[in-house]
Amino acid sequence: MHHPIAEIFSQGEEVITGQVVDSNAAWLSEKLVQMGFVISRHTAVGDKLQDLAELLQEISSRADLCICTGGLGPTIDDLTAEAVALAFGRPLLLDVEALASIERYFSRRKRTMAASNRKQAYLPEGSIRLDNAWGTAPGFALQNGRCWFVFVPGVPSEMKQMFTEQVKTKLEKQFVLQADRLITIKTLGVGESELQQQLNTFNLPEGVRLSFRAAVSEVQVKLLFPADMPETTQENCVNQCLDSIGDAVFAVDELNQSDTQLMDVIGQLMQAEKYTLSVVETLTQGLISAKCLGQEWLLASSYKPMQVINKQDDIAQRAVAIAHKTRQKYRTDLTLVQIYQTAPNQFHDKDQGIVLYNVLITPDQIVQKTITVMGSIEQKQNRAAIKALDFLRRTLQKKCL
Repeated sequence: MHHPIAEIFSQGEEVITGQVVDSNAAWLSEKLVQMGFVISRHTAVGDKLQDLAELLQEISSRADLCICTGGLGPTIDDLTAEAVALAFGRPLLLDVEALASIERYFSRRKRTMAASNRKQAYLPEGSIRLDNAWGTAPGFALQNGRCWFVFVPGVPSEMKQMFTEQVKTKLEKQFVLQADRLITIKTLGVGESELQQQLNTFNLPEGVRLSFRAAVSEVQVKLLFPADMPETTQENCVNQCLDSIGDAVFAVDELNQSDTQLMDVIGQLMQAEKYTLSVVETLTQGLISAKCLGQEWLLASSYKPMQVINKQDDIAQRAVAIAHKTRQKYRTDLTLVQIYQTAPNQFHDKDQGIVLYNVLITPDQIVQKTITVMGSIEQKQNRAAIKALDFLRRTLQKKCL
């Protein structure tokens, strides 16, 4: 099936100079992909009328849909409507309904409307007005060449409301849409290259697109299945991926499902077993516990400063002893202890690793895991906390190494 091609066009000097992060483009792209569009480009242009008009002309010949954000305000640097008029030969005409809506906006707030706001009521000839109940700037839509253009404000709250309440419905009527199926496999403790190597063991079905995304604390494997691919073929492919990756997988998400986090998985496992937990931290200094914020099963948390330990000492044995003492003190089902053996100068040296000993006592076993973390002190702490919690997750899933 042919998927219509969409572009996101962001307008504003503040966007191209980096003063504002263009979160609108990312949000719109996600929504459009869910609907069945293929995103071909994100483009941004500053407050230059000729540049805006030229890009609009280019887009009209290569895309089926363009959503343009920004440039609809009342000031002289808001040039979107003028650029459309110039690019497509559509003179700006006063829309009396748009003007009345802007006047009501100020009246309800008992404010005097500035003369410059009248500019926002001038829309390109032949365009469809998109009312804005959340701000002063109306949007508008029009067809030019092969492309259906939608223009909305750049203020994220206004843009999102207008897309959800008006634009989405219009797009569903304007286009024949059938969304592909995106499966995201979330992993911990394994890198992109290793994942690629593991997935080389089988051939993907024709038409399936495989990609990877490395986030701060996880690596995602993304499988995009064509909308018309049989469900059994999709499920077999996902299962082969899961078998190849193994216990590094902590969640599998669909495109339009909520974003499953590691703590969501751990919380479900803890609640299912009705377990309680106590934690003893050293390097992470409370970060493990902070990531468990709001979880009723976390009953106790403590921080234990560590001294430089003689390498001949059995640090693993010491960790087990601390875990037993803590579990007895707080009477929890589980106790997680993470201590380290290192010299102080290794904390802030990003090229020096810190070796951590994780011990987890459960009602029926003692599980131990040694890990090494690298990077800045903040990275070491975050990675240590994530790895400790993933160690807990794997043990709860009976997948401990």
